[in-house]
Parts: sequence; structure tokens; C-alpha cells
Amino acid sequence: MSDEPLLTEDDEPTMLEARLDVGGVRLDKALANIFPALSRARLQALLAGGAVTRDGQPVSSGSARALAGVYAVLIPPVVSATPLPEAIALTVLFEDADLIVVDKPAGMAAHPAPGSETGTLVNALLAHCGTSLSGIGGVARPGIVHRLDKDTSGVMVAAKSDRAHAGLSALFATHDIERTYIALTRGAPSPPAGRIETRLGRSSSDRKKMAVLRTGGREAITDYVVQRVFGVPARAGAAPLAARVACTLHTGRTHQIRVHLASKGAPILGDAAYGSGSPAAPVRAAISEVGLTRQALHAAVLGFVHPVTGEVLRFETAPPMDMRALEHALAAL
Repeated sequence: MSDEPLLTEDDEPTMLEARLDVGGVRLDKALANIFPALSRARLQALLAGGAVTRDGQPVSSGSARALAGVYAVLIPPVVSATPLPEAIALTVLFEDADLIVVDKPAGMAAHPAPGSETGTLVNALLAHCGTSLSGIGGVARPGIVHRLDKDTSGVMVAAKSDRAHAGLSALFATHDIERTYIALTRGAPSPPAGRIETRLGRSSSDRKKMAVLRTGGREAITDYVVQRVFGVPARAGAAPLAARVACTLHTGRTHQIRVHLASKGAPILGDAAYGSGSPAAPVRAAISEVGLTRQALHAAVLGFVHPVTGEVLRFETAPPMDMRALEHALAAL
């Protein structure tokens, strides 16, 4: 059993080693016994990140049965809990003393989190806004009142003053916000327009994912309209190969649009988490041709009443180049 410290004062990782003499139990539980300073949750994250080896060979499944051997855990260097300003270019749609509205690019996380400690919108806002960013969101999330998934592009608002933060939070809580997203989907939801009203909560099979639940969870409401279909088969009544769908949120649950469209049999193209099943070969070819590497989802419209001035604000941006290129390729099917 190792007595080495878990944290270092420099930027070097720390290696822990210990021998497991008897296996048979779950690996994460066995590792928690021989590395008592590490929680099972921490060990599960390290396993998933490829930081654990047995006799020099990587192991990654915490639920697998442990085998006897020498286990090594590489603890990454300590990352400051306080995000630092980073000079990252922002597309600013509106800014005053109380709030800022930006067009967030795909690939940028809203705030620091495991796996995305830097390069986030918060890091960029700290550099752009300086000390004026609202502190209500906490040390790690200053100014953040709502989020877009890392790989979802589009319009976001952040608070620069505490009164704007409180006012925006109240608007989001009561759903007094206009929010419309554009998605490119595998097939198309049927009927071509409607309302999806379910309860959403954590999936029982994968806690990292959300799912439609029969009981429990939270109410989730999405209105959708199929704006365009692509690759319509010659056979009457057959589903199109893909579609462009506009979704309007009436609630703001985690992954709401992604789960709702998947529940209608029309998952978002490029969505690795919820896009079960493979698109038709021509659609796969179009995705490969344009190089789409994320879910084809863009927050196109954000409208609200300015919580301080009372001004009615509405912002709309077109999907970025990767989605526009994919739509162009799909139109040729």
C-alpha cells in the first residue's frame, strides 16, 4: 500500500503503485482498498482516462473483476479550481454593462469541467470582461446562467452584473426565454410538426446519459417543425434519409433536444451519445465528405427581456460552416 502524497506542488504527475494479492471483487472497489486516499468515483474517472495499469498493461473498466497484480495509478498534476483569463476570440452579438451575448463555437465548453479545464467560454469571458463578470455562478462558473453542450454551437448569454445574473436566472427558471435550435437528423420525426412532452432523467443503464422516463425525472417539452427533408425515397410513404428540424424549447433539461429527437426515431446526425443506429450510406458519405465531428445542433435563436433595462432583445445566428456544408451535401442526395 502506497504512502506517497496525492498532490504535488509542481506541475508533475504523481505515480502511485500497490500490489493486489487477491482479486475477484469489482476493480474499482479493489483499487479503493489498496489506494485508500482515492475515492471510488475518483478511481473510476482515472480508469476511464487511461491512468491505471496492471503489470504495465492499461485497465479501464471499474466494473470488471479485479485480477491479482501490481497496479499503478498516474495522478495528474493539480489544476487550479479558479479559471484563468485566456485571450480567446469571441463573436460578440451584444454587450452592455450588465450582460454579454455571444455566438459560441462548437468544441468550446461553457465552463471548466473535468476534461475541459481550459479553453472554455468562462476563460474567454474572464479575459474579455475582466472583473465585471458576475460572481453569482461561483468561482468556476462566473457569469454562467445557462449552458450549451460543448459540441453544440450557438447563441449564449452571460451575466456581467449580479442583478443581471439574478434576473436572467429567474427568466430561465420560469421559461420566459425564446430558444430555437436547428438540428440535422437521421430520417425525420413524424408527424412533420408536433410537441414532444415527456419526463427526462438519468438513464438507469448509463448515468452519463439522459433518458425518457415513465416515472420520476423532470418535465421536458419541445416543439418541433421539419423544415426540409433530404433523400426522399421513391417508394410512397418511405421516410426520408435526413432532415433539417427546428426545435423550440419550453423547458431546458440536460440534452433535451438530443434525447427528444432520438425518442422520435430521428436522432441528430453526428451524435455519438444518442444517435443509436447508423444513417443510410449516402448520409454517412456526406458526413465524411464535410468532416462533421460533432452533433449537428445549433442554438439559432435566443430572445428575452433585458433583466435590467427592460429592453426586448432577440438574437439569431446561422448554423456554422460544418452544418451548412452538411446541409448542402444532403441536398444533393
